[in-house]
Amino acid sequence: MELKELKIGNLTAKIPIIQGGMGIGVSLSNLASAVANEGGIGTISGVQIGFREPDFENNPVEANLRAMAKEIRRAREKTKGIIAMNLMAAMNNYELYVKKAVEEKIDLIISGAGLPLALPKIVKGTSTKIAPIVSSAKAARIIIKSYLKHDRLPDAVIVEGPLAGGHLGFKMDELLQKKYASLKEIVQEVKELITGIEAENGVRIPVIAAGGIRTKADMAELAAQGADGFQIASLFVPTVECDAHENFKLAYVNASEDDEMIIKSPVGMPARAIRTDFLTDSIANGCKVGKCFKCMPGCNPLTIPYCISKGLIDAVEGRDGLIFSGSNLSGINKISTVREVVNSLLI
Repeated sequence: MELKELKIGNLTAKIPIIQGGMGIGVSLSNLASAVANEGGIGTISGVQIGFREPDFENNPVEANLRAMAKEIRRAREKTKGIIAMNLMAAMNNYELYVKKAVEEKIDLIISGAGLPLALPKIVKGTSTKIAPIVSSAKAARIIIKSYLKHDRLPDAVIVEGPLAGGHLGFKMDELLQKKYASLKEIVQEVKELITGIEAENGVRIPVIAAGGIRTKADMAELAAQGADGFQIASLFVPTVECDAHENFKLAYVNASEDDEMIIKSPVGMPARAIRTDFLTDSIANGCKVGKCFKCMPGCNPLTIPYCISKGLIDAVEGRDGLIFSGSNLSGINKISTVREVVNSLLI
């Protein structure tokens, strides 16, 4: 299979690979710029990005906005390539964070974990491209119908299947019983929908496949179903350039198939994670939430089993915590480099 360039509006990535956004702090400027330098699209996760700012605990919103600007600027210093930012549609202050990323002239906003219906309004009049994440053709249809009311279409659509990491757009029983459509099936359905939208509106909207992609053969199968590009996250974690602590990377390297867990996240969504002592203890016994960062609406510190922000921050800094990951980790068995990962997918 010959990989073609990925064109999203006037942005052209030499290789059709988007590095998936991973928060908190797993994919920041270092990883994103390294992927962009290889010709792909590097993605900074904007979720609680200010966790290392000195005032984060007392002023998380301002800390996040400040850190967002810092990370985008650092990435720009390291690459002339394409830099995206991933932001969860369901989080508090979503519009404020998107506006900040746009103000910093981010190339592309990638957004899932909820339907990012507000994106066209927020980026109107700017050059920033928008790519919603969907898990079904139904969700893609809802988003497109909403966007057309703002005289806008998505610049790309990312189709995230059931084997992705982090929060998932599937029901808990579907995931636990493995009763779901495959990524290939969902890509085919979304591609058919998008092809019709393209014909009606005279535009080009690439479809990006995501979730559990590990090899060139995986990409070839998805390309045969209509995928124009591929979003890959977990492969880039155990790399020298990844922004996470070494212990976090080794958790991926050392994980077996039995360590994969489907959990109900404190934010109320099903999610895929790696088994850790923190996670199993918290699910079994709960833990006291000492500080609420007010990152998600409707989150009650008195009823959740643990604070998702604290769990993710502890993990990325090398302590026992919450580690999200995609499925199919068995082939990830060493620390490598971004270039080596990219070459393994191309050659």
